[in-house]
Amino acid sequence: MSQRRKSGSIPLESRKRLVWISLGTTFLFCLLIVQFYRIQIVEGDKWTKKAQAQHQLTLIEPFKRGTFYSNTSLKMGHPEAPRALVTDVPKFHLFVDPKSIPAPLKREIAAKVASILGLKEEDRDKVSAHLAKQSRSRKVLMWMSRDKRNNLESWWLDFAKSHKIPRNAMFFVQDYKRSYPFGKLLGQLLHTVREDKDPKTHQQIPTGGLELVLDKYLQGKEGKRVLLKSPKHPLDTGTLVIAPVNGSDVVLTINHYLQAIAEEEIAKAVKKANAKSGWAIMMDPRSGEIFAWAQYPFFDPSQYKGYFNDPKLLEHTKVKAITDPYEPGSTMKPITMAICLKANEELKKQGRAPIFNPQEKIATSNGHFPGRSTPIRDTRLHRYLNMEMAIQKSSNIYMARMIQKVIDALGNDWYRKALQDIFGYGVKTGVELSSETIGLLPKKKKKHPNGALEWSMPTPYSLAFGHNLLVNSLQMLRSYAILCNGGYDVSPTLIKKIVSTKADGTQEVLVDNTSPEKIKGYKRLLEAGISEEMVRVMKYVTKPGGSAPKAEIYGYTEGGKTATSEKIVNGVYSRKDHISTFIGFAPAKNPRFVMLIAIDEPEHKFVPGVGKAHMGGACAAPVFGEIGTRALQYLGVDPDDPYGYPPGDPRRDTEKGDWIKESEALQKKYLDWNN
Repeated sequence: MSQRRKSGSIPLESRKRLVWISLGTTFLFCLLIVQFYRIQIVEGDKWTKKAQAQHQLTLIEPFKRGTFYSNTSLKMGHPEAPRALVTDVPKFHLFVDPKSIPAPLKREIAAKVASILGLKEEDRDKVSAHLAKQSRSRKVLMWMSRDKRNNLESWWLDFAKSHKIPRNAMFFVQDYKRSYPFGKLLGQLLHTVREDKDPKTHQQIPTGGLELVLDKYLQGKEGKRVLLKSPKHPLDTGTLVIAPVNGSDVVLTINHYLQAIAEEEIAKAVKKANAKSGWAIMMDPRSGEIFAWAQYPFFDPSQYKGYFNDPKLLEHTKVKAITDPYEPGSTMKPITMAICLKANEELKKQGRAPIFNPQEKIATSNGHFPGRSTPIRDTRLHRYLNMEMAIQKSSNIYMARMIQKVIDALGNDWYRKALQDIFGYGVKTGVELSSETIGLLPKKKKKHPNGALEWSMPTPYSLAFGHNLLVNSLQMLRSYAILCNGGYDVSPTLIKKIVSTKADGTQEVLVDNTSPEKIKGYKRLLEAGISEEMVRVMKYVTKPGGSAPKAEIYGYTEGGKTATSEKIVNGVYSRKDHISTFIGFAPAKNPRFVMLIAIDEPEHKFVPGVGKAHMGGACAAPVFGEIGTRALQYLGVDPDDPYGYPPGDPRRDTEKGDWIKESEALQKKYLDWNN
């Protein structure tokens, strides 16, 4: 019995081996569990990312940058559908996975891609270079159109299937690119964005203009999409992880039709005058909405690289109406007379006698003034003038004589304060553009770079007719808006509304610059009577005997003032280089717009039948008439002077035509006083 137990028992050595095997197996199993724990738990994120890198590709889901819209609500009773001035359109970037493409086929693929897309030889070589890289993802080409993308994809699907290549070895990523439905329209104000994006934020990089100023509104937020990739499965599976958020849209005050008119007419005028450049700005004098802002030569945003790489073309990317200050010359004279009328009102409040009567006969043959070594001169001798004649004939001496009375009665500080606080000289208008100059309004005790005092004894007399100060064009346009809108303050603006559209389609108005409440909030800067008087006086300028009969808008009433200012070249006034301007408004009562026309450096010449072609009345005033006529017709404004047509026109009626009799009466009085 004991013998059987001995023979059936396991030998000691065997039992020891079994124990060690069990322990070893257990140890290995524990090691395996520890390894699993380390891989799955401790280093789980690391290995998950590696796996995803092999089978997933995370792509940025692009957003649409905000769209710029035209102001299509201007036509009376006939608002138009929204019209995009700048918008994003879908484009495609071509990517390849070189590791998934057999080496013998790469040259053939590169040649076929180049053929389908019509690439040049150097671009075909770039495609070959990308395919030769040992990478899972290479961006081969950018900004392909949908048609080219579809053509290339159609070929690739058949090619990949026949050669057993994963379909997603070549794939396309959608992106958005700026598009300009109206071409170069409004180029300087809008500018554009660069083709390359910020490498950190992936936001587009503006080159200037409204794209730069409003960038924080136009920017969106990118989303993310995960693309599954597997050599065994030719189909792509994309999952949108984070939805993109589009940028906010901007509704401009600019109307595309009025802008096209202004650009067409200013280009014609600059070419006709053989000038360096020119610009036109049209604005609602009450709300400050800018309807058109044209500048020639143009800037085409879609070709921005050519402009920024050429110093000669770079000049055309600036908004010269706010970057290039100039002496306003004779367009300052209505401002001077408004200040004189304001001085009358101030003296009345103080119980003192007014400085002048607008109908008073003032001697203007003597141009000598205190502190001046040379007398002030007019373009022709006028012995006696009143305010109406002085504006119509553009007299320097009359303006200086009136300001002399203002200074004697109220002092230099009162005069300078009126120039700054009422009309905004030396202060930015605040329009939504960068690089606006404040110009130069002389200050007491401050010196010019040459050491001369900015404000000395003769300074007020020069300021009276637009010398010794610098302004930008928008400052002058705002001044005239105040003159013709009843005397109210106004802030020029290019932005009507900025609107954010949410994913569910609801909209939020982020900015509203033209609400009725804002317009009602503008304070009065001039008495209504002063505004009415200045409108009445400036109506003489566009009639026979005035400096700008070519600015007349037949069928409508209008008013305005010309200027021909000598530019300062190398520190001295140039006799040949001028900036010629006209600023006017129409209709005269309740103006629909106020408009500035500037022609920079028109050719200095005499034209038979025209006279000095560089004068504001010859080269700038006609542009006002052309744009004004077409604009009023487009806006649907009824003619308020249906009988005010030129001699020989059957519609003319001297008894009913506006300002015909008044102009003839003023001419008669002028001749009586000056013969």
